[in-house]
Amino acid sequence: MKKLFLSAFMLLGLATATQAQDISKNALGLRLGDNDGFGGEISYQRGLSKNNRLEFDLGWRNSKHVDAMKLVGLYQWVWDIDKGFNWYAGVGAGIGSWRYDYNGVNENGSIILAAGDIGIEYNFAEAPIQLSLDFRPEFYLNNSGDNQFREDNFGPDIALGIRYRF
Repeated sequence: MKKLFLSAFMLLGLATATQAQDISKNALGLRLGDNDGFGGEISYQRGLSKNNRLEFDLGWRNSKHVDAMKLVGLYQWVWDIDKGFNWYAGVGAGIGSWRYDYNGVNENGSIILAAGDIGIEYNFAEAPIQLSLDFRPEFYLNNSGDNQFREDNFGPDIALGIRYRF
């Protein structure tokens, strides 16, 4: 039932997206958010068509007690709102690894995740800059046993993105 509802919602969105928007062929920048302790991410977007693109985000953290990295890839659908404003939704997956060492506790592991993405963006007309705000729920698929990345297998991530479009 959930799959049917999601499919109907996506088809409705695609059917109502009649206005053309400007998706850049390439955009490179930063995605700054909580990211489950990973901090900022390097973000790259690659336009596939007028309404679709790929996004790849590489996040890492290197601190005194935690070392971690994560790579997420998303397929996104983009819809025009008005004059440079777009909203988008997407699905994807990712991989990563982490290590924690503090007060005699030494744990490490790898993660495999499934992710969704929904957000809003603004593409400046007078400069090749894009600002975005999005929400990315992440579901960790191999998070079990003693070395858990997160106890609840879920990681919400809200982030602000700034990218150079070319």
